[in-house]
Amino acid sequence: MENISRRSFVNKFGLGVGASIVVTSLPSFMTMTEEEKPYTGKKLNIALCGLGNYASMLADGIVASQYCNLAGIITGTPSKAEKWKKQYNLPEKNIYNYQNFDEIKKNKDIDLVYVVVPNGLHKDFVIRSAKAGKHVITEKPMAVTVKDCEEMIKACNDNKVQLAIGYRLHYEPTHLEIKRLGQQKVFGQVRFIDAGLGYKTYDTLDKTTIVDKNDRNEWRLNKKLSGGGPLMDLGIYCIQASRYVLGEEPIAVTAQFGTVNDKIRFSETEESITWQMEFPSGAVANCSTSCGFNIDRFYAAADEGSFELSPALSYGPFKGKTSEKELQFPVINQQKAQLDGICQLILENKPLPNHITGEEGLKDIKVINAIYKAAETGKKIVIS
Repeated sequence: MENISRRSFVNKFGLGVGASIVVTSLPSFMTMTEEEKPYTGKKLNIALCGLGNYASMLADGIVASQYCNLAGIITGTPSKAEKWKKQYNLPEKNIYNYQNFDEIKKNKDIDLVYVVVPNGLHKDFVIRSAKAGKHVITEKPMAVTVKDCEEMIKACNDNKVQLAIGYRLHYEPTHLEIKRLGQQKVFGQVRFIDAGLGYKTYDTLDKTTIVDKNDRNEWRLNKKLSGGGPLMDLGIYCIQASRYVLGEEPIAVTAQFGTVNDKIRFSETEESITWQMEFPSGAVANCSTSCGFNIDRFYAAADEGSFELSPALSYGPFKGKTSEKELQFPVINQQKAQLDGICQLILENKPLPNHITGEEGLKDIKVINAIYKAAETGKKIVIS
């Protein structure tokens, strides 16, 4: 059985880190005309919590960034700790495991913890980071329940630290453009959105092989750790894109689980799911996600035209067009752009914008929970 990792997915569908053209993050709707000025001030010192595949991409982004340094790591795997220590020249005092992590409170050389552990562990490490007095970025989805999200937000507020969610596409120029096209109604009101993101996690499966749900490499198949299947991991991109293109929140959802073609591998989580979101303007979004087939597209139909991307919601490079012209933006290091966008504001003691905070993450979880309920009951679920 071949298990295709996220890193393999990046290589299969296009460039991610290491693209030939790198530009800074942009404020919403801004064009890329100004040259980036080198920053020579204080940098924010980041510790990565969890050293899976995506942490390596984040490390590349930190190294390329202007406003942050990779200063420490938190991992439960001693061999990874040793490898990262040597690769990034990290001092021993900035290396923690999951048991002694709370000692980070005494370490003044760490300003922010970036949580990259499985979804079901986000709450614990965000709250522990906040109590240690560290700013926090956590990967999406923010958590697995609304209650968890609310507790994470409260912990950060109570300890006077900022909480951000790792929405890298909020800083990517092609996505800033589709956001502009939708919210500024360049082609009139968007009426229909079709979005899909999925990838086949294996090419062949030996049916006699029993998947170990306790294997860390298979944590996305373990509902306790993941909170769900591809909807949590990939479908959130479809939800996000629909929300920021329309500038609206969905008011109701319907949903359908797809066929389970691999009942061994997907005994705890869905293999595929399709859902429909209704918005206050009357717009409808039809979305799909899967770990059983490849899809990566976004299409929006408006009163006077349309716009689309394919690849659309993965790591890119993104290709798209409107009903009038092709969309052409430089390929960027998405992790660098996101990190610089967040860290610059924290260094300046400015509040993070709403679109990147815990409140934004909470909105996504409310929608995800409604989608699961709709698929389980076969009923339309109103989102309050």
